[in-house]
Amino acid sequence: MGAGVVKNGGGGGSRRRRGRRGKAAPMSEINVTPFVDVMLVLLIIFMVAAPLLTVGVPVELPKTAAQALPQETEEPLTVSIAADGTVLIQSTEITREDLIPRLRAIAAERSDDRVYLRADGVVRYEEVAQIMGALNAGGFSSIGLVTDVGGPALNGPEN
Repeated sequence: MGAGVVKNGGGGGSRRRRGRRGKAAPMSEINVTPFVDVMLVLLIIFMVAAPLLTVGVPVELPKTAAQALPQETEEPLTVSIAADGTVLIQSTEITREDLIPRLRAIAAERSDDRVYLRADGVVRYEEVAQIMGALNAGGFSSIGLVTDVGGPALNGPEN
């Protein structure tokens, strides 16, 4: 790919070199320019593609004054309730009847019983509570409600 051949001789003069006249000697340098070009292209591709790999369920989260939960080593399981009432596990849509059996199967494979529940702000509390009950029945006892920051602190009037 980057190796070449260097021809000897032809420098003028009357000296003869033994056995090497007209023969090619291998080049001992490696051309790294194509390798660097490919690596830069791959770097740009990964920089553009990385933000697209996150869970992309369009949910308008309610705003609260809650602090962020600490990150864990295992990828968190996320259950989302969209504005139209559809339920999604990660980014896969699922019917409410299949929710508990699917959650039990997932809980059997995971070591962590933490799950994040994302619900659109227009979803009724009754629906959110029903999904929380299904999460608990499916084997997940640590349920984190995902919200956006910047909501009211509800600490009373400031004087």
